[in-house]
Formats: sequence, C-alpha cells, structure tokens
Amino acid sequence: MDTKVGKIATMIISDESPDTPLQRKLGEIGKKLGLAALVICALMFVIGITRSISATEMFMTSIGLAVAAIPEGLPAIVTILLAIGVTKMAKKSAIIRKLPAVETLGSSSVICSDKTGTLTQNKMQVVAAQVGGEKLDARTWESEKPKENAKFLFRLASMCTDCMLSNKNNEVLVDGEATEKAIVTAALNVGENKDELYKEMKRVEEISFESKRKMMTTIHRYGNKFRVITKGAPDVLIRRCLSGYECSDEQWNLERSRIMSSNEQMASNALRVIAVAYKDIEHLPSKIDESLEQGLVFVGLIGMIDPPREGVKQAVKTCAEAGIKTVMITGDHIITAKAIAIDLGILKAGDIAITGDELDKIPQDRLEQNIHSYSVFARVSPEHKVRIVKAFRSAGNIVAMTGDGVNDAPALKSADIGVAMGIAGTDVAKNAADMILTDDNFVTITEAVKTGRHIFANMRKSIHFLISTNVGEIVAMFVGLLLGLDAPLLAIHLLWINLVTDSFPAIALGLEPAEENIMRQKPRDHRKGLFADGLWGRIFVEGLMIGTLTLLAFSIGNNLYGLAVRKNNGIYNFEYARVSA
Repeated sequence: MDTKVGKIATMIISDESPDTPLQRKLGEIGKKLGLAALVICALMFVIGITRSISATEMFMTSIGLAVAAIPEGLPAIVTILLAIGVTKMAKKSAIIRKLPAVETLGSSSVICSDKTGTLTQNKMQVVAAQVGGEKLDARTWESEKPKENAKFLFRLASMCTDCMLSNKNNEVLVDGEATEKAIVTAALNVGENKDELYKEMKRVEEISFESKRKMMTTIHRYGNKFRVITKGAPDVLIRRCLSGYECSDEQWNLERSRIMSSNEQMASNALRVIAVAYKDIEHLPSKIDESLEQGLVFVGLIGMIDPPREGVKQAVKTCAEAGIKTVMITGDHIITAKAIAIDLGILKAGDIAITGDELDKIPQDRLEQNIHSYSVFARVSPEHKVRIVKAFRSAGNIVAMTGDGVNDAPALKSADIGVAMGIAGTDVAKNAADMILTDDNFVTITEAVKTGRHIFANMRKSIHFLISTNVGEIVAMFVGLLLGLDAPLLAIHLLWINLVTDSFPAIALGLEPAEENIMRQKPRDHRKGLFADGLWGRIFVEGLMIGTLTLLAFSIGNNLYGLAVRKNNGIYNFEYARVSA
C-alpha cells in the first residue's frame, strides 16, 4: 500500500460513493409513508375499539388500511422508468453502471471535465517548434527541408517516448499516447525514425512520467557514454537546465527568459508546449532517480494543438442556459488552458483560472467559500481533483466528474456521479465511475443531463399519480369507518388497485415526451423533497376527491344497484341489494 498504485487504492477505499439524490428522496418517502401508515392504522384501530367493533376485525381492517397507505407499485415503477432511461442513454453513447445515476445527472449543477479527449479531440498535431532561438513552422516541413537543429530536437524527443512503430502496406504506423504519438509522427516527417535511433542508442533505463513531476526521462547507451533525455513541462524542465543548446553559458540567463516568453506565447495560442533537454554522462549511477534530471542542456520547445471536439462549444452554452457550471481541469499550462477555455465559453469575464501550486496555498474552508469563482484548474494532481470535487459538493452542488486515468479514480468516486471515458479510460477509472462515455465526448454528457431531467420529471408525475390514488384509498377506508359504512374495499382489492390498475397509468406517465424547454430550466434544488413546490397540497386535494367520490359511488351502488357485503359469523357474504321501484 506504500506504492503509488496502493496510495490511489487507499483514496478510493476511504472515499465512499455518496447516495444519489433519488436514493435519498425515495428513502425519505419510504420513512414518511411508513410512519403515516402506522399512525393511521393505530388511530383507526382505537376508533374501532371505542365503537365496540371486535379487535380481530379492527386488526384486519387496520392492515387493509396499511396496504392502502403504501404504494406497493412505486419501487417497480421507479425501476422500470430508470431502466428505460438506461436504454435511452445507451443509444446516445452513455453506458450507466448504476441505475440511480440515470437521474443524478439531471440534477447536476457542476460538471468538472478533463480537457484532453473530452473537450478536445485528443488528436495532437505538432504545428510549431523553437530550437536554437529560431521559431519553426512544423506544417511547412513537407515542402521545405527541415534544418539540422530541428532534426536534433525531434530525434531526442521521439526517443523519450513509449510509442510503438509498425509497418503496414509500406506505411509506418504509430501507436501510443496522443502527445507522444504527435512527437514521433513529427520526427518521422523530418526523417528521424525512433526504431532506427534505438539501434544506435539502446534504451537502458527510464524515469517514468508522473503528473506531479510533469516530466519523463529515458537513458540510452551512446558509444562509451550514456545519454539522458528528458521531456516535460517547460516551466518545470527549464529550472533543471544549466545551459542551452547552441547557447554559451553567458547567454543562458538571457536565453532562459526568452524561452519562457516563447512558451507563454505558444500557450496563449492554445498550444500544448513540451520542452526537451539532455545531458551525456560517463557512467550510470547505482541508483536511478530524479537526481539524473539535474544539470541538463536545454534543446528546444515543441508546440502541438488539440482541436476542440465538434459541438462542445454549443454543449457548454447549453449547460450554461440550463444553469450548469462547466469547469475545466487539466494538466496543461495555465495559459494554454485559459486560451481553450475562453474559446469554448468556459472561462467568462470575472471567472478565475488557477494552478495546482496556487491551490495548495488555499485552505479547504476558504476554497469552499469561493469555489464558484473558479472555472479553470491547470497543472493539477489527483489529490487536487478530489479537493475540487469535495469543495463543490460542500457548497451544495451536485457534481459530475470526468476522468480516464488510474489517478482519476478517487475523484470519480468522490463525485455525485463519476463519468469515465470508454475509449481512453483505464479499467480502474471505469470501475470507479457511475457512467461510461463510449465516445469520450463532452456533448454526450449534455445529452445525458437532458435525459436525466426528463426521467425525473416523468417520475415525479408517476409518483404524484400513485400517492394521490393511495390517499384516495385511505380517505375511502377511514371516512367509511367513521361514518359507520361497510368497508368499500378489502385488502385484496387494495393490492389489486396498487399493483395492477395503478401501475400501467403510472408507466404511461413515465413515457411522456420531454418538455421543449427542459434544458433552459435551472437545476432543481437537491435539498428539496420530491413533494416540494405545493405537490403535497395537490396530492391531498386530489386524494380527497378520489376518496369522496369512491364512497359516494359505493354507497349509491350498495344501496340501489350493486352487491351488498354482509358479515355473518366472521364470514363475508355477498348478496344482491334490492332495487326499489
């Protein structure tokens, strides 16, 4: 459990998935109805005893009233409607792993989304580079012969990757993570093949990439020496460099500020920027650790673009109209993140973008107070994501969180609904999530929100109908006893009504089409009950009318046209009532 994976597992175990709003509301309904049934049954039993009705008869009558009070069809109706919602979402590329999550998305007020692959296409392409103080346009290399310094930059960068090359129909195919794939592809375009380079400089050791370090290092045997190649975030890597490629020690201080200025300029154009550095050493140390990443020679910058997914900009706008705040969480440079967030409409005037280092300096209580001011979180770690989710939830929001990596699993589990990526997502992330996007597309989340709202609205209609009929049954039974009338309904009648005649109309209500303005309504307050906004009052009035009309119809039919129920020695007999002339 002291390993990195073990620590992530500990975070997953310690953070239990919260109950969904629907689970909490249905739990409250069950308690209220159960308590109401007990009170009414006890009251009815006492009234019957005071009217000299036998205890056995009153016990059976009270049980019948309890049957009337509890809507037995409710669990079945809710399950059927949720199952229908699961089917609808599956057709729209959203796989639901936990049934109540269908409705949870509909009540979401914040969506925390990863940038790469969700808001963007995750199809990185190198478009720019800077090496030796010269800016290069990578898109012109097919028509222009690249310079030697550019080839040197991409030679080193491609060697410091985990991509695999293969040949198919005389075409070299690259397989790997999107950023590294773009680097290796660009290297092939300038004539540098990673596999051929590995024959000359065999890879012998590595220090893997970590989101906290934001760097990766590989070590290669180079003749009688060893070459250390490091790539990573420019602002982190440049602090580990003592000099620059094609730059004297005297020029380095001036060059360093110029490099950071170029980094910011490229990032402001929504480019992800990767820095590359190296050094040669005589011998391998006995322990391979981060000390090898010191005293490097800076080589250059590589800028790549990941275009936004089609429809994401409109989806973010739709979320805003629906009262849902979209938050971008990314490991990119903050300038890159801000440029993309502004383009997509996530970062608006007055909103704040913040880095993981700045987040570390903010106490959790102050973060919770000001959490709605933040729209972009850059250079974040897995621990930061959990803090962000908990801060939004503490501020009273229902939070949806997207993620794909192993290190995203704790945040996915901490959120009200975790959304994992089906294409790029790891099995750990999928197992921790409530919903999986088979197309890794933010637009799908918006469609799922709409479906969730539709399902809840229809579910509320069905519950309204079911409880109204149950109140009508209580009124008919209870008032009938008070008036000294024969029981209009037996327990078996009540069960038949609740399970059969109530269920099909309730399902029909659950299949009604969505309202046209459903995505222009604000998210419902999850602290409100299912019967908020006057629903209890409407249910009571409707139930009173149903019960009164039932008693009236029963009395008329019993006395004039229907069957009379007579009790003889504890046995109910049915006799035809005489019809007067």
